[in-house]
Amino acid sequence: MTIPDYQTLMLPVLRLAAAGETRVADVAERIADDLGLTQEERDEMLPSGRQRVLHNRIHWAKFYMGKAGLIVSPARGRFTASDKGRALLATAPARVDVAMLMQEQEFREFYRNEGAAADEGGVPVEPVQDTSARTTPEEQIDAAYASIQAALRDELLQRILSNSPAFFEQLIVDLLVAMGYGGSHKDAAAQIGRSGDGGVDGIISEDRLGLDRIYLQAKRYAPGNPVGRPDVNGFVGSLVGFGATKGVFVTTSSFSQPARDYVRHLAQRVVLIDGRELADLMIEHGVGVRSYRTVEFKRLDEDFFGEE
Repeated sequence: MTIPDYQTLMLPVLRLAAAGETRVADVAERIADDLGLTQEERDEMLPSGRQRVLHNRIHWAKFYMGKAGLIVSPARGRFTASDKGRALLATAPARVDVAMLMQEQEFREFYRNEGAAADEGGVPVEPVQDTSARTTPEEQIDAAYASIQAALRDELLQRILSNSPAFFEQLIVDLLVAMGYGGSHKDAAAQIGRSGDGGVDGIISEDRLGLDRIYLQAKRYAPGNPVGRPDVNGFVGSLVGFGATKGVFVTTSSFSQPARDYVRHLAQRVVLIDGRELADLMIEHGVGVRSYRTVEFKRLDEDFFGEE
């Protein structure tokens, strides 16, 4: 089954907290057992790869209930249900969620104070998710980041296709140099496009000393027009003719599955870079993009507050 959203987890977290002091990891294990989650579901990570989804959702369930006074933390990394939390459980609620927490004065104060802080900063951002939201703040951030990256990726490919083939070749030079290939930018530019025949568009040094060379092929194809096995086969044939052992085939579109299957069993090392990976590499190495805003998020350092 899928991992429940953080609001659905509030009630089982509160029940386990009412049984005595506990930790997020222990609660996660109990809930995973109760729900019959597979090991893969238990280990599922947020897109950022920094925290498990189940742990993250339990953390936020605990945090919000803490702001409502339903949960208290008597020791570092541990929590338990407060008298108010136990009293709520005594009413046998069918569900505990943000809408219910809003009935608590402490939680409403938290909501208003966070909203005021956002207003002072000139950014009218809701401090607490809408009561119908099913994802935690980290999940919302990761989803927003993924959407921004996808939009940037598409825009990069559109811009590449709107420019000339010569621009595309120069872009490949810029990217390879940014990735550490070709020695200096001047050396790389001298190598690309040098052959111009034999199914190879360029040659570039793999390292600064030029101890090995990589042969390049670039196809500026529109989306929906994948590079097939015949094109890749022709490139590999050229590598054999040059006595080359390494090649990179770059396209703005995609590669057919037969083309990908073909390169897996070759004596030569041939890397296929499709439009998506090309755009991702450009973003990663700062080619054709610039930083717009850097946002740093911090977490509480539990060790700092320990007095052991």
